[in-house]
Amino acid sequence: MCELFAMCSSVPAEVSFSLDEFSRHGGLTDLHKDGWGIAYYDNNDARIIKEACTASESGYLKFVKDLSIHSKIIISHIRLATQGEVSTRNTQPFTRELGGKQHVFAHNGDLLEIDTKEEFKSKRFRPIGNTDSEFAFCYLMENMSKIWDQETAPDLVSRYKVFASFVSKMSTLGIANVIYSDSDYVFNHSHKRISPDGDLLPGLYMTCRRCSACETDVAIDGLELDKLNSKDVMLIASVPLSDEKWFEIPEGEIRVLRNGEVITITDEF
Repeated sequence: MCELFAMCSSVPAEVSFSLDEFSRHGGLTDLHKDGWGIAYYDNNDARIIKEACTASESGYLKFVKDLSIHSKIIISHIRLATQGEVSTRNTQPFTRELGGKQHVFAHNGDLLEIDTKEEFKSKRFRPIGNTDSEFAFCYLMENMSKIWDQETAPDLVSRYKVFASFVSKMSTLGIANVIYSDSDYVFNHSHKRISPDGDLLPGLYMTCRRCSACETDVAIDGLELDKLNSKDVMLIASVPLSDEKWFEIPEGEIRVLRNGEVITITDEF
């Protein structure tokens, strides 16, 4: 299965994203050899760097490593192709504009026969590639457009309801681990993962890092955060990436992040 990663910070964090650890998962120590991509926000716009090759052998890695990224939201994906050929158009994250914001989407898992079901076809948003993941993203955007096509941005509850309905339907088709951002919030849905041996594993893990209190030896290979300024940082990943305490996100649960914190949404919210 593919691997997902996201960072959500309270202030724009200066990040050195070398992909060293992720590249090892992307072809050296794991099977994810069919592409990699990084999306990071500058206000409501998103820059995406991606390549349809083994991350561990990518010629772009030095460029990404040396690039000084200042962002509050980063989303990354490493691909193991199961549907669609190995190509740039099928490499995640995917993005679309809606309501004057760039929406970014990454998924792992297989959504079986989603492209054959009439209820999931989108008229306004069309896939560029031929993966189940992008087909699902277009369906999500079609439903999001119903609340975004207005003069003011929709409230969080409205966005949450659309996302929750979407992942609920996707989970009936297959495995649906999803990270999605509309530039304001980061929505994460943890479903499940299947190991090469067939074991069921948690879909996503999360950890919170308060950089003003971080020990200097606490680090993630491939991700260096500027510790000069106090900030809260939430990290989401398919597998724990450091010796810090990572918490399993239970199957079927959604986490909404903003400014480095988890936003609690209740029925009364």
